[in-house]
Amino acid sequence: MPNISNIPKNRNSEFVNKIRISAVSYTNTKPFLYGIQHTDIINKIDLSLDIPSDCAQKLIDDVVDIGLIPVAAALSLPQWEIVSDYCIGAVGAVNSVFIFSNSDIRDVTTIQLDPQSRSSNNLARVLLKNHWLVNPKQVSNAPDYAQSADEQTAFVQIGDRTFGKKQQYKYVYDLAEEWQKMTGLPFTFAAWIANKPIPQDFMDEFNESLKYGLDHREDLFKELPMRDDFDLIDYLMVKIDYDLTADKKKALYLFHEYIKAL
Repeated sequence: MPNISNIPKNRNSEFVNKIRISAVSYTNTKPFLYGIQHTDIINKIDLSLDIPSDCAQKLIDDVVDIGLIPVAAALSLPQWEIVSDYCIGAVGAVNSVFIFSNSDIRDVTTIQLDPQSRSSNNLARVLLKNHWLVNPKQVSNAPDYAQSADEQTAFVQIGDRTFGKKQQYKYVYDLAEEWQKMTGLPFTFAAWIANKPIPQDFMDEFNESLKYGLDHREDLFKELPMRDDFDLIDYLMVKIDYDLTADKKKALYLFHEYIKAL
């Protein structure tokens, strides 16, 4: 049942309580956060910043009403709907979701999964099975998952922890790029998803806040510390593709079908 305490009595009334929102804490979300923090929507929400897996779990547990969640997690929700025209997506290489390896992926015998991820681990599984046609042992709780125990052990890693890391490994696979090679489609990593009906007027205002942030990325860059080993401007202006297009929605649902078939 919807948590009606968080929903206005009608379209023109004030919120009884603030809408609870969880957003991913990675750099790729900063344009959204800039928009939220610089528009009036900030006064109408209770915002928490979390790693992707925790963001998803909060929505599953009904701790929040809306989450910028890894799209694979939507399969764990009894009810869900997309509440924004924007997402964390990529058309081709995303440059922050990788399999790192010291050997060719077809020679890998063990792959260690990222504990902060849901969608990217599932994307790795989908690609291993359907794109590379291999079946290495999958380890979910490696003590130090981001270390290759031997030449044939690879690992999945996502987000800011991958910045500047591409030069450290002989084999680097960008999972959004590999998905596009396999399907011809872009990829949607995370979407703004609600676990209950949300008033349309709130969704419209929230959407405008996200757009404000995207439109003011140049202002955001003035606040962000730049890196010598990673091009943040290219990442947030080019690599991350924020519009939830028809093709990205198609990819989202296709990804769900691949996950179900694992």
